[in-house]
This record gives sequence, structure tokens and C-alpha cells, in this order.
Amino acid sequence: MTPAGIRHYSGTATYRTTFDAPSGWQPGDSLRIDLGTVHEVATVFVNGTLAGTAWTAPYAVTASNVKEKGNVLEVRVTNLWPNRLIYDAGLPEGERLTHTNINPYKPGDPLLPSGLLGPVQVVNVGS
Repeated sequence: MTPAGIRHYSGTATYRTTFDAPSGWQPGDSLRIDLGTVHEVATVFVNGTLAGTAWTAPYAVTASNVKEKGNVLEVRVTNLWPNRLIYDAGLPEGERLTHTNINPYKPGDPLLPSGLLGPVQVVNVGS
């Protein structure tokens, strides 16, 4: 994907990382996954299990299927499509990826923040 394609991406992006349980964690404790700032909707998986979906602040979910080491955190963030519409407005019609009967955006309009902006924090909430 070109840098313009990334800047103007519309759809779902997947962020993935691994983490160890924070100090003080005991088997059976739950963790709060605080995503910080998200634009627009985040679906969160911990170790392959759905922990929840967050679409308003605070963007946070609770996970109970945590292990001491090597947890896999996957966050799927879906944004809005104005950034793609802004980019497409500057392309010849045959090269556009989006098609709508109304596009209020013009090339050069300011882009909207998109994606997982964070900071992401993992906090022990106990049992």
C-alpha cells in the first residue's frame, strides 16, 4: 500500500502485540485493557478470545483469560471513510475506490484522526 493509501485508508486495521501480566497479577485476576484514544470502533481480543468492543470513551475492556507471560493482544480498529473520500475527490473518476452519490469532501480538506492512537495500558483489576 502506498503512503497515500495508508494516510487515506478506510476500513479495519489490526494492531497486534504480546505482553506479560503486570506485577501483582495473580491467576484468576482480570486485566483492564485501556486503549487511550481510538478513532472510531475497537474490537479487542486477548489470547484469541473476544474481550469486548469499545466505541465511546473510555475505550477500555476487561479480559479474564490472562496468563502470566506471552499474552497476545489484538485490537481491530475500524475508522470512518471521509479520509478516503477526500483522497478520491482528487482522482479521476475511473481511479476512485469509493463511490457515493454525495461527497461533500474536496481534495486538500483536513484529514480526520484515525486508528489506535493510544496510549494502550494494561492494568490489573484483581479478581
